[in-house]
Amino acid sequence: MIVEQLSLVDFRNYAAADVSLQAGPNVFVGRNGQGKTNLAEAIAYFATLGSHRVSTDAPMVRRGADAAIVRARLAYGTRSIVLEVQVNKQGANKARVNGSSLRPAELPRYAQVVLFAPEDLQIVRGDPSARRRFIDQLLIQRTPRLAGVLSDYDRVLRQRNALLKSARARGIRGDQLSTLEVWDDKLIALGAEVIDARSALTGELATPLTHAYAAIAGADHEPELDWARSIDGADPEEGTGEMDAAAGGLTSERFRAALATRRTAELDRGLTLVGPHRDDLVLRLRGLPVKGYASHGESWSMALGLRLASAELLRAQSMLGDPIVILDDVFAELDADRRERLAGLVADYEQVIVTAAVEPDIPTALRAHVVRVEAGTIVDPELSTNITEQGSTDG
Repeated sequence: MIVEQLSLVDFRNYAAADVSLQAGPNVFVGRNGQGKTNLAEAIAYFATLGSHRVSTDAPMVRRGADAAIVRARLAYGTRSIVLEVQVNKQGANKARVNGSSLRPAELPRYAQVVLFAPEDLQIVRGDPSARRRFIDQLLIQRTPRLAGVLSDYDRVLRQRNALLKSARARGIRGDQLSTLEVWDDKLIALGAEVIDARSALTGELATPLTHAYAAIAGADHEPELDWARSIDGADPEEGTGEMDAAAGGLTSERFRAALATRRTAELDRGLTLVGPHRDDLVLRLRGLPVKGYASHGESWSMALGLRLASAELLRAQSMLGDPIVILDDVFAELDADRRERLAGLVADYEQVIVTAAVEPDIPTALRAHVVRVEAGTIVDPELSTNITEQGSTDG
């Protein structure tokens, strides 16, 4: 799979852009603030339905505009399609495939992207939400239907929390709040599916992660993945990871039992304390948690290993061909050895898109086609057509 053409309207600092890309490496070089990362972000949006830099869509719409348009022509061998998404500051987004409307949640069926960025270090060192986000975005690419499940779970969670807050304000106790059981049923049905899907995906990532980590680090530090689940007694959001090691039975049954156990605490706090929104992906090297124990180099190797493992998983199981690999300002963060190792691992993907502030940061293996971004303009007769960036200095 490759992106042949990318068009933007009112996206980030682009009033309008129309960029042609090719198979193999595509490199955008320029000073910070020229919009290189915005191009990467736009391409990845089709696959992940989100940004790797912000948690909401509004910042992706250019200042003064109400909506942004991102359009891409993708090629799968000799076949091509045109994807389009309208990202709205307010209200639901809209999407099209070859001109026909569809739900935005369906877009990942047509595009698969693995994006490496400096923000990936937060997967390893950040709070649990960064790790949940990493897994959920990969889930959506593997099984696009789960985008709707995750969205429905978040909606039910917000409504249940609103009910708990209202009950707390009115001094209502658990046995007086019969309507909570209705929301419990919905939360359990959706949440159990999310928990089981995450667990299955984590198991599939284990072997490719081991191989990818060793390839990047040049050593096998025994990387491991596991989940600390709130339905089994952990509360990663509050720093406690102890689980009931003997927990068994159906996920939905354990979820319901956990909600019953925490009912009083939830009413006291006006907050749902059990569910996949409270879980954490635990990363270990040599049996120790990466967060707090791993060196900077080991942390980077783990973050890169997770992305490479994702790419290999998508590559092995996709009917669309290779995922598009994007390396966004990654090489400046790595030492020379890891740069060369990473370049060697991704060079044979169908399409690799690289952004960098300076060309020497880019390994030779990925310099097949270099385009320079200067003074807010990308100028290359083979790769673009009079692209002018306007507005802020995003990217």
